[in-house]
Amino acid sequence: MISMLLLTLGISAQSKQQLREELKEATEELSLRPDSIDLRLKKAALNMQLEQWEYALSEYDYVLKCDPDNLAGLYYRAYANEQLGRYNFARVDYESLLKIVPSNFEARLGLALLNQKDRHYTEAMDQINQLVESYPNKATAYVARANIERERKMYSLAEYDFTQAIQLEPEVTDHLVNRADVRLLMGNYEGAKADLELLVKKGIAKAALQDFYKRLK
Repeated sequence: MISMLLLTLGISAQSKQQLREELKEATEELSLRPDSIDLRLKKAALNMQLEQWEYALSEYDYVLKCDPDNLAGLYYRAYANEQLGRYNFARVDYESLLKIVPSNFEARLGLALLNQKDRHYTEAMDQINQLVESYPNKATAYVARANIERERKMYSLAEYDFTQAIQLEPEVTDHLVNRADVRLLMGNYEGAKADLELLVKKGIAKAALQDFYKRLK
């Protein structure tokens, strides 16, 4: 399975500087060994973390030219293309990866979310339903479906899926935050209040939840 790349949304300036230094080192090393697939993938991963999508895309193009079935290259090039709004190119890469490994969770999830973003709503829902059926013990699948359902204002279904995610990963507070949001959208203020109180018990500062508490009034 391909491990999900940790993208640096909201990373500190210090962390960004460290990534830039690592990128500089990788670039210098690559200049000495330009045919190294591993170095290309390393540099591309750093480009991705710094949200340098075009540079990452260039590296993945090179990798896939040399090794068309490289799973990491296909997955992350699809992701980079998606960030650049090149949805058709991203779809081709996800589908190519799934021809090689039909059960790949990340690619199946990526394709479903891409189709939702690209307004292929029926395909997206069919794919995410199949994913949940195939991986009933993966909270990520339920969360992905819940987010699609919330976007479509299917709040009762979203509440159910966030609840499933909470049961599978009770330590992940984001699931509770999301269920509280959905319950507020449904007008289930008692349920939302219970979720917020549980978050506070889990150590989340009440001040960090003030926007949710305001919605209770």
